[in-house]
Amino acid sequence: MPHERTRSVIHTRDFLVELSRDPSLPARIRRDAKFLLRHYPTRGDMVTAGRIEEHADSLSGLLEPVFSSRIDD
Repeated sequence: MPHERTRSVIHTRDFLVELSRDPSLPARIRRDAKFLLRHYPTRGDMVTAGRIEEHADSLSGLLEPVFSSRIDD
């Protein structure tokens, strides 16, 4: 479901942030998490993508939205 996919992406970002800030982890893990976060979508990006997909007339009937503007935590 689009809202579950959106929530998963958001929670993955939160997890990467947590990893990047955890001093108990090796520097390589923290560095890799920071690297992945550089272009990882924010919560706002995900909500915007969901809204665009939900309201795109050109997709109507052809494709279902991939993401959702609704986030149920």
